[in-house]
Amino acid sequence: MKLSDFDFDLPEGLIATRPARPRSSARLLVAEGDLITDATVIDLPDWLRPGDRLVLNDTRVIPARLQGLRRRSSEAGQTEARIEVTLLEPAADGTWTALIKPLKKVRDGEEIIFSNGLSATLQSRSEGQGQLRFNLQGADFDAALNAAGAMPLPPYIAAKRPADDRDREDYQTVWARNSGAVAAPTASLHFDDALLAALRARGVAFTHVTLHVGAGTFLPVKVEDVTTHKMHGEWGEVSEQAAEEIAATRAEGGRVIPVGTTALRLIETAARGGAIAPFRGVTDIFIYPGFTFHVADALMTNFHLPKSTLMMLVSALMGPERIRKIYAHAIAENYRFFSYGDASLLIPPAR
Repeated sequence: MKLSDFDFDLPEGLIATRPARPRSSARLLVAEGDLITDATVIDLPDWLRPGDRLVLNDTRVIPARLQGLRRRSSEAGQTEARIEVTLLEPAADGTWTALIKPLKKVRDGEEIIFSNGLSATLQSRSEGQGQLRFNLQGADFDAALNAAGAMPLPPYIAAKRPADDRDREDYQTVWARNSGAVAAPTASLHFDDALLAALRARGVAFTHVTLHVGAGTFLPVKVEDVTTHKMHGEWGEVSEQAAEEIAATRAEGGRVIPVGTTALRLIETAARGGAIAPFRGVTDIFIYPGFTFHVADALMTNFHLPKSTLMMLVSALMGPERIRKIYAHAIAENYRFFSYGDASLLIPPAR
């Protein structure tokens, strides 16, 4: 299984830098077996059945991108350097792992000032990342970060424009509640109150799980033999109630449909024993063709980067040849790609 098997040519103009408004007006490609239909996200209830269950990731994206200043005094006077920090994940001791650019401009023990009330000291560095200790903790830190930080837009958007106040709403799901992600579960960004109400009226149920999406979701695969790729880890939780709801839906003949690859990866992690069970911890599950799905019957997801682990995941669900046809159709029909792009509903043939 080669990395090149998951490559495709994507016109630059199809990469979305802003989402559709309203959220549910985005386009929806429905692939049911070999049949492909063009629809709109607000039509989603028409494709679901009473008794189906959508699994939603309720992680909340933090404003993890910070612009700071490092000041250093010497005999020659005071020098300054602008430093960009992207928070990755907190450690048990209260420090944060972060990407720091340029890391070489900051010495261990030096302070980076982000605002009048927020600063951090570089504790150590390893493998191109730094460990930062902030001057604030708890609710004080959250408030200061919210005031000073910006939403951590994906690299392919950030390269074209900076994050702004509009992204604070656009890059957050309407049900976000558990802070900790540095990237959004983007398929969920298509849902608004009108769509949720229509789904409830259709008899569709909802289950919430939590997976804190990390920056590793954007890491490229660098090995040609994809089976040797080491997947990044992310913290997640499937509560006892969530596991019971999913199990009940399956027992009653309903379909379990995760919204987004993050929700799918988490519930399949919790079902590695063959049946869904409560789970709390770090998952580094890597799903590629040949994977046995125990819980997910279908998937709602956006369109993914070439040669990415997410392309491998959807290929595992639908089959590589079928996914190639789906993506060729999406490109030919000018669907918008990636985090702020359009959506797909992938329903594989009955297994």
